[in-house]
Amino acid sequence: MAHTTISAAFAIPQLLRGTARIFPTHSALLRLKYSTLYSCTMNGAMKSKRKTDHLERTANNFRQEVISPAKVCGITNESETVKRLRLAVTNKDFTFKAGQWVDFFIPEVSVVGGFSICSSPGLLEQDGVLELAVKHTVHPPAHWIHTQCSLDSEVALRVGGNFFFDPQPADSPVNLVLIAGGVGINPLFSILLHVADFHRNQETEKIGYQMGTVKLYYSAKNTNELLFKNNIFGLMNEFPGKIACSFHVTQQSSQICEELQPYITEGRISEKELEKHVSKDTLWYICGPPPMIESISKVLENFGVPTDCIYFEKWW
Repeated sequence: MAHTTISAAFAIPQLLRGTARIFPTHSALLRLKYSTLYSCTMNGAMKSKRKTDHLERTANNFRQEVISPAKVCGITNESETVKRLRLAVTNKDFTFKAGQWVDFFIPEVSVVGGFSICSSPGLLEQDGVLELAVKHTVHPPAHWIHTQCSLDSEVALRVGGNFFFDPQPADSPVNLVLIAGGVGINPLFSILLHVADFHRNQETEKIGYQMGTVKLYYSAKNTNELLFKNNIFGLMNEFPGKIACSFHVTQQSSQICEELQPYITEGRISEKELEKHVSKDTLWYICGPPPMIESISKVLENFGVPTDCIYFEKWW
């Protein structure tokens, strides 16, 4: 999910004291139940028209009622233009599903951001932290993260989103194909990490959901903009035959380093690559620019993939 904007005439302390007063009750919004894999009804007619802001764009999405304080406990440069934030959350009621986003509230900044979570639910359960990877733009929350945010900076978060992977232990195994464009990798990386947790639980404790295979297709302009490369390579090495990735670059101007060459394809993700994954046991998750999502969804529908097996989230 891309950073998105909405103006707000209130500060964080007011938000935390008076959430119910400031925001309309969410009982009036569409409420979805999330107990199975088929929890994300993001298919249907797709249009690339952009609405004006994040909260309007996501008004009919699920949102938690609670707004939770968080403190920045780590900042790293994921690339030349993307910072990776680690946020500590002490509220025990704060939870999220792999693939969801947060409303991002910053004191003294009158714009609410929307950023997809790029870490796994397991990291929050174990260490009480989550991570965001935010690209530098003039968008006020993103600009603040890149120019003013520091260790111990305090913000507030609210989880939302209908785009997620949250199988229950008794659900039938499925395979996943994850298709990412640019910073659309964020929610899909969260899902990939969640899948890795399932595999670890099966290998060590023989409990929990029995996960199928995952194939990630990740396209960016060049290798410098491929985020989480080392993490993804680590998962591929840890789970050979279970987690695989194909990187694509569309505007590479320099020589691709020897280490990356076996994994890099120059050019867009092809229909031929996708077609070999079509099966009744496969779910498709797509996140990236709207034109990319529309194009790939159309390809999948032409292959006969049911629309309720195609989940997508557009970033803007």
